[in-house]
Amino acid sequence: MAANAATGPTAGEYIVHHLTFLQNKKPSNVVDFTVFNYDSILFATVLGVLGCWLLWLAARKATSGVPGRFQAAVEVLVEMVDSQAKGIVHSAESRKFVAPLALTVFVWIFLMNAMDLLPVDLLPLIWEKIYGATGGDPHHAYMRVVPTADLSVTMGLSLSVLLICLYYNIKIKGAGGWIHELFTAPFGSHPLLWPFNFLMQIIEFVAKTVSHGMRLFGNMYAGELIFLLIALMGGAWSLSATGIGLAIGHIIAGSAWAIFHILIITLQAFVFMMLTLVYVGQAHDAH
Repeated sequence: MAANAATGPTAGEYIVHHLTFLQNKKPSNVVDFTVFNYDSILFATVLGVLGCWLLWLAARKATSGVPGRFQAAVEVLVEMVDSQAKGIVHSAESRKFVAPLALTVFVWIFLMNAMDLLPVDLLPLIWEKIYGATGGDPHHAYMRVVPTADLSVTMGLSLSVLLICLYYNIKIKGAGGWIHELFTAPFGSHPLLWPFNFLMQIIEFVAKTVSHGMRLFGNMYAGELIFLLIALMGGAWSLSATGIGLAIGHIIAGSAWAIFHILIITLQAFVFMMLTLVYVGQAHDAH
């Protein structure tokens, strides 16, 4: 981007710049666990704290009389999550942990998804000014503000759900019962079928975990990319028929996609929460 500082970046450079994370170092391989995306960690942490604070605030201000709008909205959300948990996880003891977990997952992912509704250049531009003021090259001031468009975040969430499922498999069925299930389901308990049963169980755990994280990442990454393409339409306007048409198209497309995206960010948070409940519920079922 430095080469085009006077004329501005090309469309490709603009998109690549906005899709680059603020990292401690460049990845050396496709999978590099020594790389940390500071922007994803920062925004995920801040939004997690914000979500917990909002729920705590609603609980602290709850009254037995006529609830206000905020309390009513939180109560509706809590009742929705609780009813879903009761229908999927039949253990009342487990629901004491699972229902609040599902509520936290929904609120946290919704807030992280909602970062996609901010103007795409707002926070990156602020960071660029700060980075430049501290002596850095503003053209290399990278920042992505949607944590769920980061595969490491979504896969981290899905791996956490996997660990919870493994915990309940052992807690509900016992270590011996769960190991027995690994080798006897789904095809039967004949010793010749044990390797196939075990392989199918491992494939199931891996497939559920990967699809759980990839589904959220794919939808949010695509949404982020569409917002960038719409932003390019506005950046290409000029005092000509084509330029004015692009500016009008930018406003119409941006507004329409933002409205539609509200549904997407809510739906993706709901789907992730429901799959979390389903997977934990399956851990309570014996084959």
